[in-house]
Amino acid sequence: MRIIPLFIIFFVQLAGTLGATNKPNVVVFLVDDFSAGALSAYGSDFHETPNIDRLAASGASFTQGYAACTVCSPSRAAILTGKAPARIHLTDWIVGHLSKAKGRKLRLPDWTKFVNHSEETLAEALKSEGYKTGFFGKWHLMPYTNPAIVHQHQPEAHGFDLNVGGREWGQPKGEGKYFHPFDMPNLDSQPDDFLTDRLTDYALGFIEENKEDPFLLYFSYYTVHSPFMGKPDLVRKYREKAASGNYRQTDADYAAMVESLDNSVGRVISKLDDEGLTDDTLIIFTGDNGSDKHDYTAGLRKCKAYAYEGGVRVPLFVSGLGIPAGQEIDTPAIGMDLYPTILDLAGLPLKPNQHVDGVSLKPILYGTSEIVDRALYWHYPHYHRTPPYGAVVKDDYKLIEFFEDGSLELYNLKKDPSETTNLSTAQGDLATELLADLRRWRMDVGAQMMVLNPEHASPSLEE
Repeated sequence: MRIIPLFIIFFVQLAGTLGATNKPNVVVFLVDDFSAGALSAYGSDFHETPNIDRLAASGASFTQGYAACTVCSPSRAAILTGKAPARIHLTDWIVGHLSKAKGRKLRLPDWTKFVNHSEETLAEALKSEGYKTGFFGKWHLMPYTNPAIVHQHQPEAHGFDLNVGGREWGQPKGEGKYFHPFDMPNLDSQPDDFLTDRLTDYALGFIEENKEDPFLLYFSYYTVHSPFMGKPDLVRKYREKAASGNYRQTDADYAAMVESLDNSVGRVISKLDDEGLTDDTLIIFTGDNGSDKHDYTAGLRKCKAYAYEGGVRVPLFVSGLGIPAGQEIDTPAIGMDLYPTILDLAGLPLKPNQHVDGVSLKPILYGTSEIVDRALYWHYPHYHRTPPYGAVVKDDYKLIEFFEDGSLELYNLKKDPSETTNLSTAQGDLATELLADLRRWRMDVGAQMMVLNPEHASPSLEE
């Protein structure tokens, strides 16, 4: 991590003290199915993301940013509650891959398919402090198999004053998908409108309307979730680019969607600048899980849903409020950390009984101290692209436990971030120690465990 001069630390602390009575605005960019390898700042020579690259350079960039789960709904719930998916029993996307579990060795738990109202969400915490709260984009935290109670779990029911686009679906399913018509709440459109652009229009309107008050702008992008559909002019641009050189990433529709994302981020930042709000705004950029395609994971193993780093490693940038620019922080951070970090940076009281599984990253963002060494844990008792698993990252090592057969995989992430060499036999004592740690954590959080399925017909682990 970059060494920060003491005079900068002093200035930042002084600025924070002088501005303590003025609550900062908070902007969260949450991108669907997004790995850092899709960004030009992280090695993509095909995608063009100048606005996101500048955002990353303007503050702190985490080299080990982790999602709370390798699929979307649990990760999103973890950010909003500050609790691990295993603790709130929301461990798969809503409603999950039920068909993939039929006849398998283990039976799925009856996991929760919404955020319980007993949880005080990040939006509710900020709203109680006078913040205006706006949600834009993908929600996917509603039990759409039970239409009678869907309305009880909309963003408005969990602390957001405004909801534009958030509904039960996890991807665009309107007639036009990413193009008009969208079939999303509070989102009108005209022919040729593109979803990312239109959501951005509403986000800019929210800033304009609430610029005199502190606000939380929670921009939860549908992009780059499938179906992969880009704006025609950008698709043509990237088809021509792909044909002109030797690129690893050549999907023109995907690249076009990434550029639209980048343009959206740039428009929001420009609006903050135009309104004179930049100095008083905290900006966080991250993803809900790894990319849906391995080509965009920057060489990390596998992709979305898998226990490996390609499924769970996401970009994480934090900027604004005097956070020194150009930092590259190698301390692992996870989705649950955003809740206490935002409260802490905003000068608001922490809620340790709520964000129990997260820690404030403020000390390392300002270089005043390190956070206490800790392990990070994952629990996925479901079938998707992979058999069910649990995992722990501690120090430089990652252990994965597969629930069907109890097999273990151990990797040194510092030396082997692509997880090519399984050390579980060579370093059996360490594997045993980490496994005991993982199992203790599951007991502590009350994780739901799978049981043998009496209808199991085949011993095969193949998907």
